[in-house]
Formats: sequence, C-alpha cells, structure tokens
Amino acid sequence: MSNASTSDTQNDKYVPPKVWTQDKDNGGKFASINRPTSGARYDKELPVGDAPLQLYSLNTPNGVKVNILLEELAELGISGAEYDAYKIDISQGEQFGSGFVAINPNSKIPALVDHSAGTAGEPIALFESGAILMYLAEKFDRFLPLSLGKARADCLSWIMWQMGSAPFLGGGFGHFYAYAPEPLEYPINRYTMETKRQLDVLDTHLKDSEYLCGNDEADYNIADMIIWAWYGQLVLGKLYDAAEFLQVQDYKHIQRWAKKIAERPAVKRAVELELKPID
Repeated sequence: MSNASTSDTQNDKYVPPKVWTQDKDNGGKFASINRPTSGARYDKELPVGDAPLQLYSLNTPNGVKVNILLEELAELGISGAEYDAYKIDISQGEQFGSGFVAINPNSKIPALVDHSAGTAGEPIALFESGAILMYLAEKFDRFLPLSLGKARADCLSWIMWQMGSAPFLGGGFGHFYAYAPEPLEYPINRYTMETKRQLDVLDTHLKDSEYLCGNDEADYNIADMIIWAWYGQLVLGKLYDAAEFLQVQDYKHIQRWAKKIAERPAVKRAVELELKPID
C-alpha cells in the first residue's frame, strides 16, 4: 500500500516527455560536469614520466583495481612493470582534457599507456579497467591463466561478472543512495535488492572457495583484484557509508575473503597509492 502510494506520487510529479532534452541541472554530486555528449572540453596535455607504464587514474574502486595489479607486479619484482601514476580529478572535470580524451574517448578513469611496446614504436593506450588488467596480466604472464581450460574460463567469467555488475552497484545503488540530490524510495529499493543479490551470489560461491578461482595461493588472480575493489571494500565498510544499511556482516564468506586480501602488502599500498597531479 505504501509503495503503491509512493509510486503514484512520483508519477504525478514527473511524466517523461516525448523527446528528452537537457534543459536544467539534474542535481547530485557530479551535476556540474555531466553532459549527454562526449569529447574534449579543453586543451590539456598529460604528463609522461620515465617508467614504461603511465597510469592516469583516481583511487575509486575502478582505479584501485589497476593499482592492485601494478603493486602485485611490483611485489614480485617484475621487470618492465614499473609505472608512474597521475591523478585525474573527475570532480574537477580533468577527464575531459584533450590529452586524457585522446587515450580514453569515454572520459572515465582509469586509463593506461604502455610506452614499452607498440606497433612501429607507437605507445599502446588502454581504457576500461577490465581491459587494462587483462592486458597487463597477459603481458607479464602473471595472475591470469594463459592456457585454455577451466582455470582461465573461471577467471574470465568472474571478471565479466564484475564488469557487468558494477554499474548496478556504483551507478545504481551508489548514485541513488549516496549521491542523488534527494533520497527516492523506488530506485534505492531497486538497486539495493540487486546489490544484495550480487553479494549473495559472491558469498555463496566463496563458501567453498578460498579465492574466486580456487583454494591455493596460486589461484589468487585478477578476478579477485577486480571484484575486491568493489565488493571487498563494500563489505569492509569503505564505500558509500552503507555497511549497516546493506547488513554486510551477514556475508560471512565475503568478509573472510575480503579481509584476507586486504592484508596483502600490495593491496594496502594500492588503496593508499599517491597519485601525482597532472599540473
């Protein structure tokens, strides 16, 4: 009865037009920079350091994913995986500078440029966190099974699960619970239910598995890294101040997995990674 009344009230307030136009500020934390168009908004070249890998990012969950892999490679002393990391302040619109848009036309962090190898000496630019992790893991033959078979299939499946699920957690739940200009019952309920369903999928899987793709230390791979950055940090109370709301303590198996990964030296460094300003 209450939900129906709320829905009716919301429908009375807003009827979608036949053609949508951006005729007013939509409110929320990032309203001042959101537009329905892509491309560079101003000229700004990106700095390039001496390391073979150049990372342009921010320590959001998507950014932390790449930080973790780079720090895990550093922990192993992998030659050629050295990197410089620069901060792209998305709250200030730095993702719309011409230099950043040139390497990521989607204007989202993270983006990475590999200056160590490319066609005819051209650097290789990558965007989308999943693509960056898979590229680096394959390049250095670490944290991703390379041979065809169950181990690689499991890893790829969990990577794609996270990439497909994150928009519901970040863009859906995170936006309406933490960033929208006002709380609205329907979208918060909708995305909370989906977030908890995802947590249940993960918790059920981790009941019988130490890591996402196995029980041995060698089974720790980029699937764990990419999922921990979102769901691990969520259950540890690091995202959206939503731990109590989501009752994250109920997901015992995710809690165990998340705490174990959080204790890795590389992960500790990744979460606190100091990014250089681009100015």
